[in-house]
Amino acid sequence: MTKPNSGITDLNLLRVFLAIWDLRSLTAAGERLELTQPAVSHALRRLRTIFDDPLFVRTPAGMVPTDAAHRLYPPLAQALSIINEAVQQLAKFDPATARRVFRISMSDMSEFFFLPPLVALLDREARGIRIEAVNVPVESVSAAMRAGEIDLALGYVPDLDAGCVSETLFVDEHVCVVRANHPLGKSRPTRDDLTALRYVYASTNATGHRMVEQWLDELNFKRDVVVRLPHFVVAPEIVMNTDLAVIFPKSIARRFNRGKAYRILPLPFALPPIEIKVHSHTQFANDPGVAWLRETLFAMFHQPDA
Repeated sequence: MTKPNSGITDLNLLRVFLAIWDLRSLTAAGERLELTQPAVSHALRRLRTIFDDPLFVRTPAGMVPTDAAHRLYPPLAQALSIINEAVQQLAKFDPATARRVFRISMSDMSEFFFLPPLVALLDREARGIRIEAVNVPVESVSAAMRAGEIDLALGYVPDLDAGCVSETLFVDEHVCVVRANHPLGKSRPTRDDLTALRYVYASTNATGHRMVEQWLDELNFKRDVVVRLPHFVVAPEIVMNTDLAVIFPKSIARRFNRGKAYRILPLPFALPPIEIKVHSHTQFANDPGVAWLRETLFAMFHQPDA
Protein backbone atom coordinates (compact mmCIF):
# COMPACT_ATOMS: atom_id res chain seq x y z
CA MET A 1 0.00 0.00 0.00
CA THR A 2 2.65 2.55 1.00
CA LYS A 3 5.52 3.59 -1.20
CA PRO A 4 9.13 3.28 0.01
CA ASN A 5 10.37 6.25 2.04
CA SER A 6 6.94 7.84 2.08
CA GLY A 7 4.97 8.92 5.10
CA ILE A 8 3.06 11.71 6.77
CA THR A 9 5.55 14.38 7.72
CA ASP A 10 2.88 17.10 7.86
CA LEU A 11 0.54 16.72 10.84
CA ASN A 12 -2.09 18.71 8.97
CA LEU A 13 -2.45 15.75 6.61
CA LEU A 14 -3.23 13.54 9.56
CA ARG A 15 -5.85 15.99 10.78
CA VAL A 16 -7.40 16.16 7.29
CA PHE A 17 -7.60 12.37 7.09
CA LEU A 18 -9.31 12.15 10.49
CA ALA A 19 -11.72 15.00 9.71
CA ILE A 20 -12.81 13.39 6.43
CA TRP A 21 -13.18 10.09 8.28
CA ASP A 22 -15.41 11.68 10.91
CA LEU A 23 -17.53 13.83 8.61
CA ARG A 24 -17.48 11.96 5.27
CA SER A 25 -17.37 15.31 3.50
CA LEU A 26 -14.55 17.47 2.14
CA THR A 27 -16.61 20.61 2.67
CA ALA A 28 -17.47 19.75 6.28
CA ALA A 29 -13.87 18.73 6.96
CA GLY A 30 -12.70 22.09 5.63
CA GLU A 31 -15.19 23.94 7.82
CA ARG A 32 -14.04 22.04 10.90
CA LEU A 33 -10.35 22.65 10.16
CA GLU A 34 -10.95 26.21 8.87
CA LEU A 35 -9.48 25.27 5.49
CA THR A 36 -10.86 25.92 2.03
CA GLN A 37 -12.24 22.98 0.10
CA PRO A 38 -9.37 23.23 -2.45
CA ALA A 39 -6.90 22.98 0.45
CA VAL A 40 -8.66 19.88 1.76
CA SER A 41 -8.74 18.38 -1.74
CA HIS A 42 -5.02 19.08 -2.13
CA ALA A 43 -4.30 17.40 1.21
CA LEU A 44 -6.34 14.36 0.19
CA ARG A 45 -4.39 14.13 -3.08
CA ARG A 46 -1.15 14.13 -1.09
CA LEU A 47 -2.49 11.41 1.18
CA ARG A 48 -3.53 9.33 -1.82
CA THR A 49 -0.03 9.68 -3.26
CA ILE A 50 1.63 8.73 0.02
CA PHE A 51 -0.51 5.62 0.52
CA ASP A 52 -1.08 4.79 -3.15
CA ASP A 53 -4.79 4.38 -2.52
CA PRO A 54 -7.91 6.53 -3.05
CA LEU A 55 -8.64 6.33 0.73
CA PHE A 56 -12.08 7.95 0.30
CA VAL A 57 -14.47 7.38 -2.61
CA ARG A 58 -17.18 9.90 -3.44
CA THR A 59 -20.70 8.42 -3.38
CA PRO A 60 -24.21 9.89 -3.03
CA ALA A 61 -23.92 9.13 0.71
CA GLY A 62 -20.65 11.04 1.05
CA MET A 63 -16.95 10.18 1.07
CA VAL A 64 -16.82 6.45 1.86
CA PRO A 65 -13.50 5.12 3.22
CA THR A 66 -11.74 2.34 1.35
CA ASP A 67 -10.41 -0.83 2.97
CA ALA A 68 -7.00 0.84 3.18
CA ALA A 69 -8.51 3.82 5.02
CA HIS A 70 -10.17 1.44 7.47
CA ARG A 71 -6.77 -0.12 8.18
CA LEU A 72 -5.10 3.28 8.52
CA TYR A 73 -7.62 4.91 10.84
CA PRO A 74 -6.72 3.16 14.14
CA PRO A 75 -2.94 3.80 13.97
CA LEU A 76 -3.35 7.34 12.67
CA ALA A 77 -5.88 8.23 15.38
CA GLN A 78 -3.55 6.70 17.96
CA ALA A 79 -0.58 8.61 16.52
CA LEU A 80 -2.38 11.95 16.90
CA SER A 81 -3.36 11.00 20.43
CA ILE A 82 0.28 10.20 21.33
CA ILE A 83 1.52 13.46 19.79
CA ASN A 84 -1.11 15.49 21.63
CA GLU A 85 -0.30 13.80 24.92
CA ALA A 86 3.44 14.39 24.50
CA VAL A 87 2.89 18.08 23.80
CA GLN A 88 0.54 18.41 26.78
CA GLN A 89 2.99 16.80 29.19
CA LEU A 90 5.66 19.36 28.32
CA ALA A 91 3.31 22.33 28.31
CA LYS A 92 3.13 24.80 31.15
CA PHE A 93 0.22 27.14 31.75
CA ASP A 94 0.05 30.25 33.89
CA PRO A 95 -3.26 32.05 33.27
CA ALA A 96 -1.80 35.36 34.43
CA THR A 97 0.82 35.33 31.65
CA ALA A 98 -0.51 32.86 29.08
CA ARG A 99 -1.49 33.94 25.60
CA ARG A 100 -3.90 31.40 24.20
CA VAL A 101 -7.19 31.11 22.33
CA PHE A 102 -9.74 28.65 23.71
CA ARG A 103 -12.52 27.47 21.41
CA ILE A 104 -15.70 26.57 23.28
CA SER A 105 -18.80 25.05 21.70
CA MET A 106 -21.96 26.55 23.14
CA SER A 107 -25.44 27.56 22.08
CA ASP A 108 -26.60 31.16 21.86
CA MET A 109 -28.30 30.78 25.25
CA SER A 110 -25.14 29.34 26.77
CA GLU A 111 -23.20 32.29 25.38
CA PHE A 112 -25.62 34.66 27.12
CA PHE A 113 -25.37 32.79 30.43
CA PHE A 114 -21.68 31.85 30.60
CA LEU A 115 -19.69 34.42 28.67
CA PRO A 116 -20.31 37.71 30.55
CA PRO A 117 -19.03 36.45 33.93
CA LEU A 118 -16.27 34.37 32.32
CA VAL A 119 -14.96 37.24 30.22
CA ALA A 120 -15.14 39.56 33.24
CA LEU A 121 -12.93 37.14 35.18
CA LEU A 122 -10.46 36.86 32.30
CA ASP A 123 -10.34 40.64 32.00
CA ARG A 124 -9.29 40.82 35.65
CA GLU A 125 -7.01 37.82 35.97
CA ALA A 126 -5.97 36.43 32.57
CA ARG A 127 -5.85 39.21 30.01
CA GLY A 128 -3.87 37.16 27.50
CA ILE A 129 -6.62 34.56 27.20
CA ARG A 130 -8.99 34.80 24.25
CA ILE A 131 -12.32 32.98 23.92
CA GLU A 132 -13.82 31.93 20.61
CA ALA A 133 -17.41 30.75 20.96
CA VAL A 134 -18.55 28.34 18.25
CA ASN A 135 -21.77 26.42 17.76
CA VAL A 136 -20.92 22.85 16.77
CA PRO A 137 -23.83 20.55 15.86
CA VAL A 138 -24.46 18.22 18.78
CA GLU A 139 -23.67 15.14 16.70
CA SER A 140 -20.20 16.54 15.86
CA VAL A 141 -19.11 17.71 19.32
CA SER A 142 -17.34 14.47 20.31
CA ALA A 143 -15.29 14.31 17.12
CA ALA A 144 -14.45 18.01 17.26
CA MET A 145 -13.16 17.71 20.83
CA ARG A 146 -11.24 14.54 20.03
CA ALA A 147 -9.56 16.27 17.09
CA GLY A 148 -8.70 19.34 19.17
CA GLU A 149 -10.81 21.67 17.04
CA ILE A 150 -12.69 22.76 20.16
CA ASP A 151 -11.32 22.68 23.69
CA LEU A 152 -14.57 22.38 25.63
CA ALA A 153 -18.33 22.24 25.18
CA LEU A 154 -20.80 23.90 27.53
CA GLY A 155 -24.48 23.23 28.00
CA TYR A 156 -26.80 20.32 27.36
CA VAL A 157 -24.95 18.02 24.94
CA PRO A 158 -26.38 14.48 25.12
CA ASP A 159 -25.01 11.23 23.69
CA LEU A 160 -21.31 12.08 23.63
CA ASP A 161 -18.73 9.40 22.87
CA ALA A 162 -17.11 7.33 25.60
CA GLY A 163 -13.90 9.37 25.34
CA CYS A 164 -15.67 12.51 26.55
CA VAL A 165 -15.68 13.59 30.18
CA SER A 166 -18.62 15.59 31.53
CA GLU A 167 -19.23 17.32 34.84
CA THR A 168 -22.64 18.64 35.81
CA LEU A 169 -22.70 22.35 36.61
CA PHE A 170 -26.41 22.55 37.43
CA VAL A 171 -29.78 21.11 36.47
CA ASP A 172 -32.00 23.52 34.57
CA GLU A 173 -35.74 23.60 34.03
CA HIS A 174 -38.07 25.64 31.88
CA VAL A 175 -40.41 28.28 33.25
CA CYS A 176 -42.98 30.76 32.04
CA VAL A 177 -41.89 34.42 32.14
CA VAL A 178 -44.29 37.39 32.24
CA ARG A 179 -43.84 41.05 33.20
CA ALA A 180 -43.82 41.92 36.90
CA ASN A 181 -47.28 43.56 36.90
CA HIS A 182 -48.92 41.05 34.56
CA PRO A 183 -52.70 40.59 35.06
CA LEU A 184 -52.15 36.91 35.86
CA GLY A 185 -51.90 37.12 39.64
CA LYS A 186 -51.15 33.52 40.50
CA SER A 187 -47.68 32.44 41.62
CA ARG A 188 -48.39 28.84 40.57
CA PRO A 189 -50.59 28.98 37.46
CA THR A 190 -52.58 26.01 36.23
CA ARG A 191 -52.38 24.55 32.77
CA ASP A 192 -55.55 26.42 31.83
CA ASP A 193 -54.02 29.67 33.09
CA LEU A 194 -50.99 29.27 30.85
CA THR A 195 -53.03 28.08 27.89
CA ALA A 196 -55.05 31.31 28.08
CA LEU A 197 -51.94 33.48 27.67
CA ARG A 198 -50.52 34.76 24.42
CA TYR A 199 -46.88 33.98 23.71
CA VAL A 200 -43.64 35.01 22.12
CA TYR A 201 -41.89 32.07 20.49
CA ALA A 202 -38.13 32.62 20.56
CA SER A 203 -35.95 30.34 18.47
CA THR A 204 -32.57 29.19 19.76
CA ASN A 205 -29.93 26.66 18.81
CA ALA A 206 -29.84 25.26 22.36
CA THR A 207 -30.44 21.50 22.23
CA GLY A 208 -32.23 21.39 25.58
CA HIS A 209 -34.65 24.15 24.62
CA ARG A 210 -35.51 22.36 21.36
CA MET A 211 -36.19 19.17 23.30
CA VAL A 212 -38.49 21.04 25.69
CA GLU A 213 -40.47 22.32 22.72
CA GLN A 214 -40.85 18.72 21.57
CA TRP A 215 -41.95 17.62 25.04
CA LEU A 216 -44.54 20.41 25.19
CA ASP A 217 -45.93 19.24 21.87
CA GLU A 218 -46.11 15.67 23.18
CA LEU A 219 -48.06 16.97 26.20
CA ASN A 220 -50.42 18.71 23.77
CA PHE A 221 -49.71 22.03 25.48
CA LYS A 222 -51.00 24.51 22.92
CA ARG A 223 -49.86 28.13 22.91
CA ASP A 224 -51.32 31.11 21.13
CA VAL A 225 -48.08 32.39 19.57
CA VAL A 226 -48.44 35.92 18.26
CA VAL A 227 -44.74 36.75 17.74
CA ARG A 228 -42.13 34.38 16.30
CA LEU A 229 -38.50 35.40 16.57
CA PRO A 230 -35.37 33.92 14.94
CA HIS A 231 -33.41 34.55 18.16
CA PHE A 232 -34.17 34.84 21.86
CA VAL A 233 -32.48 38.03 23.07
CA VAL A 234 -35.27 40.47 22.17
CA ALA A 235 -38.06 38.34 23.66
CA PRO A 236 -37.72 39.68 27.24
CA GLU A 237 -37.99 43.26 26.00
CA ILE A 238 -41.26 42.37 24.28
CA VAL A 239 -42.57 40.54 27.34
CA MET A 240 -41.64 43.44 29.65
CA ASN A 241 -43.81 45.84 27.63
CA THR A 242 -46.82 43.62 26.86
CA ASP A 243 -49.02 40.97 28.41
CA LEU A 244 -47.27 38.30 26.32
CA ALA A 245 -45.41 35.39 27.92
CA VAL A 246 -42.38 33.35 26.93
CA ILE A 247 -41.10 29.94 28.01
CA PHE A 248 -37.38 30.05 28.84
CA PRO A 249 -34.79 28.06 30.77
CA LYS A 250 -34.87 29.14 34.40
CA SER A 251 -31.17 30.05 34.34
CA ILE A 252 -31.75 32.46 31.45
CA ALA A 253 -34.90 33.90 33.03
CA ARG A 254 -33.06 34.65 36.26
CA ARG A 255 -30.26 36.36 34.36
CA PHE A 256 -32.78 38.60 32.57
CA ASN A 257 -34.63 39.25 35.82
CA ARG A 258 -31.83 40.82 37.83
CA GLY A 259 -33.76 44.08 37.71
CA LYS A 260 -36.95 42.35 38.92
CA ALA A 261 -38.90 43.41 35.84
CA TYR A 262 -40.43 39.95 35.40
CA ARG A 263 -42.24 37.18 37.22
CA ILE A 264 -40.91 33.66 36.82
CA LEU A 265 -43.70 31.09 36.99
CA PRO A 266 -43.31 27.30 37.30
CA LEU A 267 -44.87 25.11 34.64
CA PRO A 268 -47.84 23.09 35.96
CA PHE A 269 -46.47 19.80 34.64
CA ALA A 270 -43.23 17.87 35.02
CA LEU A 271 -40.66 17.85 32.22
CA PRO A 272 -37.38 15.90 32.14
CA PRO A 273 -34.54 17.91 33.71
CA ILE A 274 -31.89 19.54 31.53
CA GLU A 275 -28.39 18.81 32.85
CA ILE A 276 -26.02 21.66 32.02
CA LYS A 277 -22.47 20.34 31.91
CA VAL A 278 -18.91 21.21 30.98
CA HIS A 279 -17.54 18.64 28.53
CA SER A 280 -13.99 17.85 27.45
CA HIS A 281 -12.14 14.91 25.89
CA THR A 282 -9.70 12.47 27.48
CA GLN A 283 -7.45 13.10 24.47
CA PHE A 284 -6.50 16.39 26.14
CA ALA A 285 -6.64 15.30 29.77
CA ASN A 286 -3.01 16.37 30.24
CA ASP A 287 -3.43 19.82 28.70
CA PRO A 288 -2.94 22.20 31.64
CA GLY A 289 -4.74 25.05 29.86
CA VAL A 290 -7.86 22.99 29.20
CA ALA A 291 -7.75 21.70 32.77
CA TRP A 292 -7.50 25.25 34.13
CA LEU A 293 -10.41 26.50 32.03
CA ARG A 294 -12.56 23.51 32.94
CA GLU A 295 -11.81 23.95 36.65
CA THR A 296 -12.47 27.69 36.40
CA LEU A 297 -15.87 27.13 34.79
CA PHE A 298 -16.77 24.51 37.39
CA ALA A 299 -15.81 26.84 40.24
CA MET A 300 -17.81 29.71 38.75
CA PHE A 301 -21.01 27.94 37.76
CA HIS A 302 -21.37 24.75 39.78
CA GLN A 303 -24.57 24.75 41.83
CA PRO A 304 -24.35 21.77 44.21
CA ASP A 305 -27.90 22.18 45.51
CA ALA A 306 -29.49 22.68 42.08
